[in-house]
Amino acid sequence: QVQLVESGGGVVQPGGSLRLSCVASGISAMDYAMGWYRQAPGKQREFVVVTRGGMMNYADSAKGRFTISRDDAKNTVYLQMNSLKSKDTAVYYCNAHRDSDDFWGQGTQVIVSA
Repeated sequence: QVQLVESGGGVVQPGGSLRLSCVASGISAMDYAMGWYRQAPGKQREFVVVTRGGMMNYADSAKGRFTISRDDAKNTVYLQMNSLKSKDTAVYYCNAHRDSDDFWGQGTQVIVSA
């Protein structure tokens, strides 16, 4: 059974930082494209960043502020988020994708508020 478990969300002030984690089980994350998506209240889920091999692709909204990294020994992917803005408030989801396989975590809430 494949599981992706996110953690690290919370409430942070504008300008602050958070690091999200996604621990994968049932798959080897290094064999998948691992990504982060987010869904703000009343909006559709949107792409944030994806990594596979040495490639990283960021949404424009994430460039320069967010950094994806992975620890293959721990089967874990991280999302370091800096200079957070109120518009970053959303539920953040981890995704693992390969061919026809597409797995999602349950999400972790990020609230950016003064």
